Amino acid sequence: MKKEEIIHLPISRFHYQLPEDKIARYPLPQRDASRLLLYEDGEISSNMFVELPDRLPEGSLLLFNNTRVIHARLLFYKPGGACIEIFCLTPSLPADYAINFQQRKSCTWQCMTGNARRWKEEPLVMKVPTDNGVVTLQAERISRNGAESEIRFSWDDDRFTFSELLEAAGRLPIPPYLNRPTEEKDEVTYQTVYSRIEGSVAAPTAGLHFTPEVMERLHARGIETAEVTLHVGAGTFRPVKSETIADHEMHTEFISVERETIEKLLHHQGNLVVVGTTSLRTVESLYYIGRKLQDHPDLQPHQLSVTQWEPYEEEVTIPPSGALQNILNYLDRTGEQRLMANTQIIIAPGYGFHFPDALITNFHQPQSTLLLLIAAFVGDDWKKIYDYALQEEYRFLSYGDSSLLWKKMKEESI
Repeated sequence: MKKEEIIHLPISRFHYQLPEDKIARYPLPQRDASRLLLYEDGEISSNMFVELPDRLPEGSLLLFNNTRVIHARLLFYKPGGACIEIFCLTPSLPADYAINFQQRKSCTWQCMTGNARRWKEEPLVMKVPTDNGVVTLQAERISRNGAESEIRFSWDDDRFTFSELLEAAGRLPIPPYLNRPTEEKDEVTYQTVYSRIEGSVAAPTAGLHFTPEVMERLHARGIETAEVTLHVGAGTFRPVKSETIADHEMHTEFISVERETIEKLLHHQGNLVVVGTTSLRTVESLYYIGRKLQDHPDLQPHQLSVTQWEPYEEEVTIPPSGALQNILNYLDRTGEQRLMANTQIIIAPGYGFHFPDALITNFHQPQSTLLLLIAAFVGDDWKKIYDYALQEEYRFLSYGDSSLLWKKMKEESI
């Protein structure tokens, strides 16, 4: 499909009725006890997630997103009692996540603010109890840009990094559609067992079903694993409110991929199974970064970002292996061991996939960019899949059940 056809797809075509009682408010006590819908060659069946290793061909490569959810919600109380919520989105100074988290005096973030009308220009102050005494954390608004603000955080004890203060002072954000406050058990259940790189404000929820036991069985069957990092932004929950996807602005997210993972992707001969839409968006972004480097091998890091509609522009195509090799050559030239970039990629019906053979994912909201991605992956059969899941009482959204979807090979008209 051409770009004009894709961007003018009516979002109403990707609607379905999701009853409130189908939304899982809490996870199951045992992660891998969730159900697993299997879709392959147009056929649908029900399994249990604990059976996943037996449902994957030997020699497959499983790609995970190793991001970890941070305590992004900070609640500051003014002297009069008004509560101002600051939701940390992305670091701006320093812009590198890892470096920002290690700051010991101050740092700056792009944030959303709740009850912003009650916050004038005065700094907000919070007393943070720690095992080593009370730390005073201050938030100062530097500028505004629409719904977001640039906020400078500073604190009076350089024994603490910003990461440590967030952990002590902040709250774990859970999806708004759960309609409940964060509870202590969410601290464990809303993180994947393999999460390790801090930065997300939402979990890559397809991975919430994995347990150490499932991982052991995967390795025992000769199934390889690899990791990427995409720090999930709050925009992942934003529905498409425009009539067509042309008027929806996709959120930008940070990605990081180690050289070892790129080499695995290049040399692996079996099926590539991506865990979650975030892993899929990351690996597909690699193609367009590699394509940029084909004719412009000396691009600067900030020039590697993938824009929303870039995949749909008329450009010379190269083999996926060529794109990955271009990235490896770039890492050789720069002496880096990992590729870091931003991606705004939107994957919608008509998109041509370059890497994945299968996708492990939960069930997503109507008229969301995540559902657009599913429709791109399995074609019009997304309707059949979701109808089946609803009829069979599957649990939906972040804490819900899972699915293993094999890519629809024949392109369909929408």
